Amino acid sequence: MTQTPQSPSDQPWQDPQRAGGPSGSQPASGPQAYGQPSSPPPGPGAPSGAPQGDERTMMLLAHLSAPLAMLLSVGWVPFLGPLLIWLFYKDRSAAVRTASAGAFNFNLTLSIISIGLWISVILTLGIGFLWAIPAWIALFVIQLWCHIKGAMRAADSRVYEYPFQLRLLS
Repeated sequence: MTQTPQSPSDQPWQDPQRAGGPSGSQPASGPQAYGQPSSPPPGPGAPSGAPQGDERTMMLLAHLSAPLAMLLSVGWVPFLGPLLIWLFYKDRSAAVRTASAGAFNFNLTLSIISIGLWISVILTLGIGFLWAIPAWIALFVIQLWCHIKGAMRAADSRVYEYPFQLRLLS
């Protein structure tokens, strides 16, 4: 039987600096006594290097703060929640930094598209509503779908790569 390789987003989060580079090979750490584990065992059901506790919570919050901010601001600042999480946690956890930067970049991209739709409505003296309203509905559905999918991946200690984004934060 042949097995299809998993995509990187289906694998648990692993910090490239701790894993020994992009190939994932661990650097040699010297001799170990027989029967001694090379590192402390991970928590129950969690792969080694997977975000635990506070990290996983912040990853979830990075994904879910955008729809919450979008609802509270009537769609104007969905990127604010992920930006705040990125600012406060970028130096504490690489997994949280990646999740919040992805959520920020994705929401900023869709906000720019939404502003472009408003400009088209204004320039066409209201005729642009014919294409802007369906486009806004599509943007809302895409945002909601991607953030729910990102939150589900974060709950499984995996990083979600948003489909299209202007990469301003990393």
